[in-house]
Amino acid sequence: MPVYKMTGKKDGKQKYRVRINYTDNNGKAHQIERVAYGLAEANDLEMKLKSDFKEQTPTKKITVQNLYDEYIQAKSHELRETSLDKCKRVLKGYILPTLGEKRIDRLGVSVLQNWKNEIAKLDFSIVTKQNIYKEFRALLNYGVKMEYLPKNPLSTIGNFRDAYFEHPIEKFQYYTPEQFKKFIKKAREYAQSDGTITGWGYYVFFAIAFYTGMRKGEINALKWSDIDGDIIHVRRSVAQKLKGGDRETPPKNKSSYRDLQAPRPLVKILREHLSRQQKIDGYSEDFRVCGAIRCLRDTSIENKNKQFAKEARLPHIRIHDFRHPYVKPTTKKYLFFLVPMIQLS
Repeated sequence: MPVYKMTGKKDGKQKYRVRINYTDNNGKAHQIERVAYGLAEANDLEMKLKSDFKEQTPTKKITVQNLYDEYIQAKSHELRETSLDKCKRVLKGYILPTLGEKRIDRLGVSVLQNWKNEIAKLDFSIVTKQNIYKEFRALLNYGVKMEYLPKNPLSTIGNFRDAYFEHPIEKFQYYTPEQFKKFIKKAREYAQSDGTITGWGYYVFFAIAFYTGMRKGEINALKWSDIDGDIIHVRRSVAQKLKGGDRETPPKNKSSYRDLQAPRPLVKILREHLSRQQKIDGYSEDFRVCGAIRCLRDTSIENKNKQFAKEARLPHIRIHDFRHPYVKPTTKKYLFFLVPMIQLS
């Protein structure tokens, strides 16, 4: 019994010694002793000490897989679903297959350097390799936080570096108003020849992207109920890469909740498209602005992006780059400016 009666009293209550034994994360045994007056108080103290110094799993028994399982459980309450999904994909794809059964106390420099060498051989961009490293480092940092590891062994190895461009200058791409007029003309020609709501949806999608700087997921999630005259309320996003189909989520962060004033050319495009969708049986304000009943597919949007750029004899830019007329790069800061109100035919 870890509660022992001792000689002495205080305020009429018998003196007791409370003792517990526990093993720390490194497998080392410890003993804790405290004094309490009164049997009920001693029993309460025993329960508290057991809770505070409960026996923990020694580090030598924890594998990378064990740490991953605990880490994902903890992060499931802290990360957005899309961020958590990305974390899982990276760790499952590039960490667990080779190191999952490895005990974390045996992740020495040579083991981690060999892992890094294998990742370096993959035909990935330097940014992708750096992101893999960051996810692994975050996993091991959790191990340090939980006192399973004294320090993060991956920090000794260091992240991936580009041998030729140590400090590359980030290149921002975007269409000028004149370039965009050529691009959107091809999008409109396609919509007119296709004649479907989906065909027109691509045209409207790229117009919204250029005129508002909204993210792809935000545009896909946009409903007619989010538009009030010339004001667009950004309140939602759609992720298409999660298991189980499309998932509507909040925007990326708190500052992403915003109200945008659509310029006159975009207001005209939206009104014309609304009249098209209102002819659909079962139309409601919950229809997606660009996709109606179902969001446009990310892959199809990118295919059309390449097609319209090629037909307009323009360089291909990413969907995300349509935001850059609103986020213009300077040396280290961003200056926001309005896209000129170019008139589209």
